[in-house]
Amino acid sequence: MILTSLIDNTRLKNRTDLAVERGLSIHASTMGKSILFDAGSSEAFCDNATLLNIDINNVDAAVISHRHHDHCNGITHFLDRNSKAQVYFRECEETNYVFKTFGFKTNVGIDKQLLVKGVNRLTFVNQMVEISPNIFIITDISNKFAKPKGNKYLFTESDDCCMPDSFDHELLLVVKENDGLIVFTGCAHSGVLNMIDTAVNYFPNIKIKAVVGGFHLVGLPLFKSIGGTKKQIEEIGEAILDFPVDKLYTGHCTGIKAYKILKGVLGDRLEYFATGHSITI
Repeated sequence: MILTSLIDNTRLKNRTDLAVERGLSIHASTMGKSILFDAGSSEAFCDNATLLNIDINNVDAAVISHRHHDHCNGITHFLDRNSKAQVYFRECEETNYVFKTFGFKTNVGIDKQLLVKGVNRLTFVNQMVEISPNIFIITDISNKFAKPKGNKYLFTESDDCCMPDSFDHELLLVVKENDGLIVFTGCAHSGVLNMIDTAVNYFPNIKIKAVVGGFHLVGLPLFKSIGGTKKQIEEIGEAILDFPVDKLYTGHCTGIKAYKILKGVLGDRLEYFATGHSITI
């Protein structure tokens, strides 16, 4: 598999031509298929794809990890540039997604016009489905481990009712290659450990070549704080060591501070996956 980061909060130092935004989009080339995982919040990932020699028009399928704007709103531009790929979302009730803290509230959800525009191109899944040979979407995510502390600022809101987000709109993408699995996490609001645990449960005795995506270990993004304590982040890293995971490529909502703490535990097994970064695994 060839993985390329099309959009992230940061970029490679030598690629100042590439746009950045607070969002995530990753391209995967595997087993003759071109897969888009998440689409950022704007057209920037499409423009970056051109600069990175990736043909958006040739993408076979797009998978959206969850319904926050920084992962899905760019799909409206994808639909303009690609005429064939189905776009996969997890099926869930329609609601509004908001970030709230200290009396401040802002919408962080999907642009609902996207759902209207893409009505003939969107597929909603509510169970494990194989969208292409050995490419799986999983919706039943483990809850064995605690969810990220940073989730406490995220809510769903409808009919004057505001509740903590349960993340019933989040999914997991798993690609099974001959020599192991690649697990795509999006933001891992369900918890990166739960997502790894899910992959292990569905595909026992198969090593995980790579875990790719954000881990949502940031607290308040504006202050670049960590979600939880240093010890709790270290414990997550130590728990990852108990799983058959070769490498982890992360960025976006993991946060720089939490990344450095995890790096202290995981060492060379962990790598920051900035915009423009391309790897073969």
